[in-house]
Amino acid sequence: MEKIKMTTPLVEMDGDEMTRILWKMIKDELLEPYIDLKTEYYDLGLEHRNETNDQVTVDSALATKKYKVAVKCATITPNAARMDEYDLKEMWKSPNGTIRAILDGTVFRAPIVVKGIDPCVKNWKKPITIARHAYGDVYKGSEMKIPGAGKVELVYTAEDGTQTKELVHEFDGPGIVQGMHNLNKSIESFARSCFSYALDTKQDLWFATKDTISKKYDHTFKDIFQEIYDAEFAEKFNEAGIEYFYTLIDDAVARVMKSEGGYIWACKNYDGDVMSDMVSSAFGSLAMMTSVLVSPEGYYEYEAAHGTVQRHYYKHLKGEETSTNSVATIFAWTGALRKRGELDGNKELMEFADRLEKATIDTIEAGEMTKDLALITTIENPTVLNSEGFIKAIAKRL
Repeated sequence: MEKIKMTTPLVEMDGDEMTRILWKMIKDELLEPYIDLKTEYYDLGLEHRNETNDQVTVDSALATKKYKVAVKCATITPNAARMDEYDLKEMWKSPNGTIRAILDGTVFRAPIVVKGIDPCVKNWKKPITIARHAYGDVYKGSEMKIPGAGKVELVYTAEDGTQTKELVHEFDGPGIVQGMHNLNKSIESFARSCFSYALDTKQDLWFATKDTISKKYDHTFKDIFQEIYDAEFAEKFNEAGIEYFYTLIDDAVARVMKSEGGYIWACKNYDGDVMSDMVSSAFGSLAMMTSVLVSPEGYYEYEAAHGTVQRHYYKHLKGEETSTNSVATIFAWTGALRKRGELDGNKELMEFADRLEKATIDTIEAGEMTKDLALITTIENPTVLNSEGFIKAIAKRL
């Protein structure tokens, strides 16, 4: 059989621990037998990031700007324990945060819906996609511990030296304080990405913040979304038969629980972080969640929405058997390959991505799955497969 040709490479970002092991299995068993795989490879494993002073992460993001499509394995964001374990020069920042800041994108996360894995919320019939703003707020915050009585102020010094001050709090004893920021330009990119993605996928778009309490910060998000919608997207939404509306975050949470799904819910950075975990968990598993970073310039970075599965990796190192769910990592590859095919007009590549996704879902629906899904499935007497066995079962169907 002749392998499917690729005309343009996609950017491949390798990662850490158990997901790195799965990454190689997926390439060996599911991709390379069928595709003449062209990638520009970057090793984002923690050891290599440490060796390059994290320059490799920056380089991989710049390569994504060049080639427009990337696929990323899960990576470690180090804490104090990881500093010792990997003998790091410093506590390197989250690679995802670095890449998002360079690409200025919005992260869209949606559950992979499979028969036999039923959502905890019984009326959810269709996937709910979370659109998460990927810049600023608490993730770029400055924090201080206040040792005792005193005054904390926000001070803006303009280029001409004039100052504007706003009192944060008069402390009469110890406390804590945090300063956050965002940029109009980034919020505009977020809005345009959300509206464009809603049109692409023909889904309604909700946006929710807490503008009744945050009358300047959150209200700015609300205003920018409305201005861009009215000026650039209202007509297109009408033609597509979809709607955009704004609601308070607490109202949105109540509505989401009673809805049947099938829409995009746009959230600020922290809200999106929390809500995507809630939605994925309620739909079944974090390992059953697609994640794509979309920038308004047309760059796409696909990844799994979960971590590096550290516990399974330690078992794997001891030679013990693991049953790690690779579905989200497989779908990161299919998403990237489909988008590459779409941008290059390569129909064969797009069709291959569809077939691999179907083979993956059919495997689970036939009762062959990893342990995490076997524990929650309504399918009777499922066959529990180990990490490699599950990928081989998909390969057989493919």
